[in-house]
Amino acid sequence: MKKIGIMGGTFNPPHIGHLIMANEVFHTLELDEIRFMPNAIPPHKEHSITATSTQRLKMTEFAIKQNEHFKIEPIEINEGGVSYSFDTISKLVESEPDVQFYFIIGGDMIDSLHTWYRIEELVKIVQFVGVGRPGTLGKTTLPMMYVDAPLIDLSSTFLRNRLSNGQTVTYLLPESVETYIRKEGLYGTK
Repeated sequence: MKKIGIMGGTFNPPHIGHLIMANEVFHTLELDEIRFMPNAIPPHKEHSITATSTQRLKMTEFAIKQNEHFKIEPIEINEGGVSYSFDTISKLVESEPDVQFYFIIGGDMIDSLHTWYRIEELVKIVQFVGVGRPGTLGKTTLPMMYVDAPLIDLSSTFLRNRLSNGQTVTYLLPESVETYIRKEGLYGTK
């Protein structure tokens, strides 16, 4: 049976923290691949998305292109609307019955996992994999496999703020992502 990690998120923008987390899970669990799955409209985020879904998908493609085991899963972007993990994972499990999916989440999502839509059903169809994140508890009573990874105190919000203030993001974003952001004038860049 093929083992595939799913890493969902807004990726607004994708950064080295996402890549390190995915890489650690990939190697620790000996997965066949990791699919990065940008969501259309996240139900758990309160901030407004400042890049379009197409731009976030493109940035994610740029971020992962150096790793042959990292792929794009565009299902939520293609479907549009609010992206509920239960609906998406159900579709993936149905369309790929020969795959064991591992849903990778960070400490902030672990802390709020109990609030997710249809979570009691979701944990029965996918194996959750939690990775710690600075400033979060990273604890849940729901079924969770944990993977240790270097803790990087970095967020997309922090990067958007730095970009809008004209500060450096060197080494925090893949160079191709920063180039795309500046070319598109995202996050207040010119």
